[in-house]
Amino acid sequence: MEEFNIDIKNNNDITILYLEGFLDAHTSGELEKSFEKLIEDKKYKIVVNFEKLSYISSAGLGVFMAYIETMRNNNGDVKLSNMSDKIYNIFDMLGFPILFEIYKEENTALEKFNQ
Repeated sequence: MEEFNIDIKNNNDITILYLEGFLDAHTSGELEKSFEKLIEDKKYKIVVNFEKLSYISSAGLGVFMAYIETMRNNNGDVKLSNMSDKIYNIFDMLGFPILFEIYKEENTALEKFNQ
């Protein structure tokens, strides 16, 4: 089984999640726990950096769908950045660019929160 890691950093009132490895049915619970902790801590402005993510399944995609509304209902959002073409194509095929803001660079995603 492939590994999955989440590194979390704070940038003022924005939390950045760095995903690495395989996000699938076996590992999506870790991402869910991270989102639950953010909500518990009242951190609703999230950037998810996909630079080191090599695979995402429908279970992984579902985690983002499960939490986007909570973040937006609390004056926050989930912005996505640094996707490889392979990962972006999966999001695109399922219509996620209509629901989520996806940026090539993390800095652009961070700046969008300050506009």
